This record gives sequence, structure tokens and C-alpha cells, in this order.
Amino acid sequence: MKTVQEQAVNAIRVLSADAIQKAKSGHPGLPLGSAAAAYELWANHMNHNPADPDWPNRDRFVLSGGHGSMLLYSLLHLYGYGNLSKEDLMNFRQFGSLTPGHPEYRHTVGVEATTGPLGQGMAMAVGMAMAEKHLAAVFNKDEYPVVDHYTFVLGGDGCMMEGISSEAFSLAGTLKLGKLIVLYDSNSISIEGSTDIAFTENVQERMAAFGFQTITVEDGNDLAAIGAAIEMAKAELNKPSFITVKTQIGYGCPAKQGKASAHGEPLGDDNIREMKQFLEWPSLEPFYVPDEVYAHYQALADSKVDAENAWNAMFAAYCQEYPEMEKLWNQYHDEKAAEIFWDDEEFWKQSEKPEATRNLSGKVINYMKDKLPNLFGGSADLAPSNKTNMSGAGDFSAATPEGRNLHFGVREQAMAAIGNGLTLHGGLKPYVATFFVFSDYTKPMARLSAIMGLPLTFVFSHDSIGVGEDGPTHEPVEQLAMLRALPNFHVFRPCDAVETAAAWYSAMTSTKTPTALVLTRQNLAPMPGSSKEALKGGYVTDDCEGTPDVILIASGSEVELAVKAKAVLKEEGMKVRVVSMPCMDLFEEQSDEYKESVLPKSVRKRVAIEALSDFGWGRYVGLDGAYVTMHGFGASAPYARLFEHFGFTVDNVVAAVKSL
Repeated sequence: MKTVQEQAVNAIRVLSADAIQKAKSGHPGLPLGSAAAAYELWANHMNHNPADPDWPNRDRFVLSGGHGSMLLYSLLHLYGYGNLSKEDLMNFRQFGSLTPGHPEYRHTVGVEATTGPLGQGMAMAVGMAMAEKHLAAVFNKDEYPVVDHYTFVLGGDGCMMEGISSEAFSLAGTLKLGKLIVLYDSNSISIEGSTDIAFTENVQERMAAFGFQTITVEDGNDLAAIGAAIEMAKAELNKPSFITVKTQIGYGCPAKQGKASAHGEPLGDDNIREMKQFLEWPSLEPFYVPDEVYAHYQALADSKVDAENAWNAMFAAYCQEYPEMEKLWNQYHDEKAAEIFWDDEEFWKQSEKPEATRNLSGKVINYMKDKLPNLFGGSADLAPSNKTNMSGAGDFSAATPEGRNLHFGVREQAMAAIGNGLTLHGGLKPYVATFFVFSDYTKPMARLSAIMGLPLTFVFSHDSIGVGEDGPTHEPVEQLAMLRALPNFHVFRPCDAVETAAAWYSAMTSTKTPTALVLTRQNLAPMPGSSKEALKGGYVTDDCEGTPDVILIASGSEVELAVKAKAVLKEEGMKVRVVSMPCMDLFEEQSDEYKESVLPKSVRKRVAIEALSDFGWGRYVGLDGAYVTMHGFGASAPYARLFEHFGFTVDNVVAAVKSL
């Protein structure tokens, strides 16, 4: 007869197989193979409280192999998270259910991160562990470890093949993130068959080279061995730990276990029947779980309350002894903290001379850093160029975790994922930075930022052919259109100091939308008409009397060009309105009445001016308009020569207007 622990493990397998079979879609291999490791971790080694899923000092668990979502949903159901019901499991992968095909943050209670694209959960877990290490350095006092938790992440061979994992783990080892523990579901199977066809390296040696403690569990069903490995990992605080758990994909289903076919298709009714018989499950009824198993999980859930109660008592004593730290804690966790800048005249001050918006952004960062002590960020080895360094704030490192400047190394994709992890952890206002052309490397994680509703800030400098001498490999053209195409993602291309401040204000006060600041290398003149109206995404910066004959719409460095072209056209008797469009996404969020006031439908003569692709401008220019934009890649030359060559001149704008 099976013990209650064995039944508890098999309950995860049975619920997963039944849900996938009912949906006629899903991935049973990982849940069946990793059920024992997940059970042992959640039951005996992880501090979490189903009654309070947002407890700040909980251990984090990220399922990087998000295709195995039924493993996570089964655990959440059995522990009673968010009242995730058996009916919810029955609606796996169905429209509107709480159990979508891959775990979704903010959608299902207990899901710490949206995962699925392999490797990304691994990198986000690194970000969570970095947040824990930094916040512990800021807040912990003798006898008061108020920030003291682990980050666990589970993934398989696919996660380890993806380059983003190596990027992130290389940094994790360098930073000695001792509270990061990776569980590697090693079953040597991928979709196309044995991993030997494409993946034969010694993964443990690779991880050791990164600076991880490596531990191997030979039998993925041996609860005692798994538990001992986790405790060994928790005890090593000077380096992250990597636990290889050797499993059989699809374990428990005799016809499927160990085979590639177990990965991504339902087992089939006959195979599920054989699985339940093999596991000595007491019923063939779909979704059946014995009462004693539910009682066992309820007892485990009840026992988890003690850890939070102890922490709450400690935190109350901490706040009494260190009231200034309580005030700081509340400031770190206040989503509205950045609203203090709304009435701050210095924050909105216009520059007195032409300056690059990357420089202006750097000034804003350094102005905000003292009033937002949880501002925490850095660049992928480009801080001197991105102007993202916070002076006097120190560097975050293994030796100085209290530092606020992050050094990601040349690891753009991992940087963006780590930024997501920092944001998911809570308590910090993170930003990440690189050249705009390298936003291509960050795109997969920027997409996840938008899906999860994370207000991560992306600083992208060197925004156009204005890069100049570095040539077309470093001159972005299509990237602005790419990011503008992302739902729930604000892309700001400011024209001067005021609009740069607006971009940062919008980013810092956002609660569910990431923001990209797209900034120039070259100097831009301050625009007399720029204002806080930039927070509406598009606004009139230089108007005419009455109804305009033509509207010039521009962003960033081309706003000044539009203003100069207007002056010429005005001399010729034409009424011209100039509209600055720093953020199309915010403009689209405005009322129809406001948008009509800026771009009246009656004015059909319009010209878009932007030193990037014209893709996406059609909605504002219409069938009757014209474009002064890029239609190919750039070239290597001083930037002023390039702007002239590619037609970003007053004469060319005037000609475009006259062609209408």
C-alpha cells in the first residue's frame, strides 16, 4: 500500500494527466517526471503560505519549463491557493479559465512569473535572487533578517540549451547569489527525441564553471535524496546551487515514460488507465483524489502559516526598534512614490542649451535617485554611453550588494529577463539599458514584460542614423516600429529635456505597463512648445491661427526639423501645425475628442517626419499624406552628413508638403 506521501506525489501526476487528456492538449511529460521533486520542495523546504500568496518574505518558485504548467496548477489546487478548484483543472487550456496552457502572472494566484519560452524563467529567477540579495543588504539588521528567502526555479534540457540561461547563470555565479537554487529536470529527452542529437555537453561542469555548487540526484523519485540535495543547496550561501535531478519523462505511464511522445501530447485514455494501475491509484475516475491526500495537503498548508507568523512578529519588533527603516520599507513598496515629481519644478526644468536626450535622461536618473531610493538599474556594459550610472550610489556586486548600479555585462537578453525578475520580486524600481539597435536582443523579454504587466523601464540610447560613424549595423531603423507594435508597451522618443522628464515620469508612475525611452546620441535644441502635455503621447507644440492647411507630425530629433520647416512654409503663406508625437501608445489611450483636437480629421494634408521606418505612421498620415522617413538601412558617416543624405532637411520636408 502506498504511503500518503507517495499518494500525494501521484496526485500531481494523476491530476496533470487527467486535465491534459480532457483538454486534448498539453504536456504531461514534465509533470509526471518532476512530480516528486516538486512535492518534496513545496512540502518540506519552501516557505510559502497559501493563505497569503503575497507574503513579502516567501520563497519564490518559478516554473521555467512553463509547458509543464499542470504540475504547478496541481500543486496550487492541492494546497488551496486562491481557491483553485477541481473545476478549474477540468477547464485546463480553455477560454477564460484560471489554468491557461502556460502559467500567467496576475492571472492565476500563486504563479510568480509568466513562463513558456524556454530559459526565460531561469533568467527571471536570477533577477528575483538579485532583488533578495540587494534588499537584504539594505534592510536587514542584527537579529532582524526581514529579507531572507530563496528563489527556486525548475526547468529541463530545453531551458539549459537556450542561450539566455547561460547568460543569466554566468552573472549569477559572478554575483554569488547563494539564495538561488536551480532544479534541473534531466531526462535527456526533447521534442525531436534523445538530447544526444544536439546536446551532449557536461551540464554540471558548465554550471560549476559559472560558479555554481553542483549536486546530482540519481533517482528523481527518491524523496529523501531530493530533500537532502535541497538542504545542501540551502546551506551554501556563497554560491548559487544547481541540482541535477535525473528523471524519466512521463514517469508512471508504462507506454510513454522515457519517450519523446510523452512531452507534448495527451497520454490517451488507455494509457491513463494503465498509469493509474501502475501507480496503484485507488480509482480510475478522472480527477479523483482521495480524501486523505487532500487532508495531507491541508495539513501541509496549515503548517506553512507558522513561518509567516514568526516573520510578522519579527517585522513588528523591527519596525518598533527601527522606525526609520519602517518608513524606508514603506517608501520602497509605495507604487505612487514617484508622483512626488509632478509639482517639482526642477524635475521639469527645460535645458538651457542643446543636449542629447541620453544626457538629459542621465540627469533625470541622478535627480530621482535620492528621492526614489529603490531606483535600481544599469546597462549591458554601456552605462558610460547610455548615461545610466547613478553617481555615488555604489555598484551592486557580490561584495557590495547594497550598491544600486547594476553591471549586466554584454548580456542584453538576460538583462531584460533579470529586469523582469527584479520587478516581479517587488520593492524595487528597476531599469535596464543598451543601444537601441540591440533592443532586438531584449525583445522576447520586453514582450513578456508587457504580457505580465510589469512596469520595467528600458533605456535605449543611440536612437537612429544619428549614431553616425558606426554605420548600419548600429543604426536602428525598424526597431521603433517593432516596439510600438507591442500591446501594453509605451515607447517614448522625446525631443528635449521636458519630454525626457515626461518619459521618466510616465515610466516611474506606471503600475502595469513597461516603458522604453528611445534617446539620441546627438544634441537636440530645447523646444519652446514642449510641456507636460507630452504625457498624453501627442500634442501640439507649435500651432497656427485657425484651421491648419497641413500638419507636421514628428518625434525626437525631428521635432526641431518640423518647426524649422514650418517657419519656411509660414513665410510662403501656409498655415502649419507641428505635433510632437513622443509616444503613440499613450496618444492612443486618450479620448477621441482629444485626439481630434490634435489631429482634426478635416486636415488631410499631413507629413510624418521621423528618422526611422515609416511603418505604423499610416494611422496618422492617412491616404493623402506623405512621409519623410527611412526606407532602407543607414550608412557610416558623421551624423549631420547622414541626415542630409537621407533627406532629413528643411528643403525636403517643404518639398514633401508641397507634393500633397
